[in-house]
Amino acid sequence: MMDTTAPRPGSLKVGWIGAGRMGAAMASRLARAGEDVTVWNRTRAKAEALTEVGCAVADTIADLRGHDVVFTMVSTPADLEQVLVGEGGLLADPARVPAVVVDCSTVSTESSAAMRAACSERGVAFLAAPVSGNGKVVRAGGLSLVVSGPEETYERVAHLLDHLGKGATYVGEGELARLAKICHNVMLGVVTQCLAEITVLAEKGGMSRAAFLEFLNKSVMGSVFTTYKTPAFVNLDYTPTFTPILLRKDFDLGLAAARQLDVPMPVAAATNAAVQASVSSGRVEEDFAILLDLQAHNSGITLKPENVQVDDGLGGGPDQ
Repeated sequence: MMDTTAPRPGSLKVGWIGAGRMGAAMASRLARAGEDVTVWNRTRAKAEALTEVGCAVADTIADLRGHDVVFTMVSTPADLEQVLVGEGGLLADPARVPAVVVDCSTVSTESSAAMRAACSERGVAFLAAPVSGNGKVVRAGGLSLVVSGPEETYERVAHLLDHLGKGATYVGEGELARLAKICHNVMLGVVTQCLAEITVLAEKGGMSRAAFLEFLNKSVMGSVFTTYKTPAFVNLDYTPTFTPILLRKDFDLGLAAARQLDVPMPVAAATNAAVQASVSSGRVEEDFAILLDLQAHNSGITLKPENVQVDDGLGGGPDQ
């Protein structure tokens, strides 16, 4: 009978590259679960802040080369390439490399495939493991991950992924996890645009946004996401969690994949126009929830914050 017992916490040496808002929250969860975590970040102070939860700090990326597993959580494909195969990168010395790289960044399928090939050439297993959530979701234990790559590698590190939130879903070999994340983000935009349209319709008909969204969230149509986004819609708090430019990028990727696979996506195509309008408005540093403001403008009304305390479903009240 196969032993399904998870390895003892701390049995693997874990490296972590990238201590931004997401990376820091995720590395912190690993350390709090008793894992042996060493963090490197370009701005060292961000990594040093994690010593409070038990993380060690690496002076250079090279210090992580001998680890069992190294997670990467960086901003762009160029950043991922730099930390892995750039000068001084994790894979720069073929004689000393980690056994496994788990990339949680949101990058293109092409970038992911290139880094997988670079890892393979050096005998390193590579998992694509993009995530759904933001720093607050991580801290609340609500993060989810989708993973693709060698199944035996996934099984080896699954206990680490479980520490990060709700756990991971394995979807197959290669870059399938990247497509899954793109599909997820297309739905993110479609649902938000729909939510904006019906909320404006309700308000123009005489309802407060707080009352309408309270009803919606109690109904069968409510969800974790609609509840989470309600404080932003009620109080017009557009502190960025995900910007219109990033959403537009994912719609571009999603619609390109749909063309390649001959999948008609009429609802996504219509939403894409609204997402482009949000970028064209110039409000590219705010949250993509500004889709609500654009819908109101096109409907001939001006929204005002309702200043109502609203639970976001994550135990954090109105704070996004």
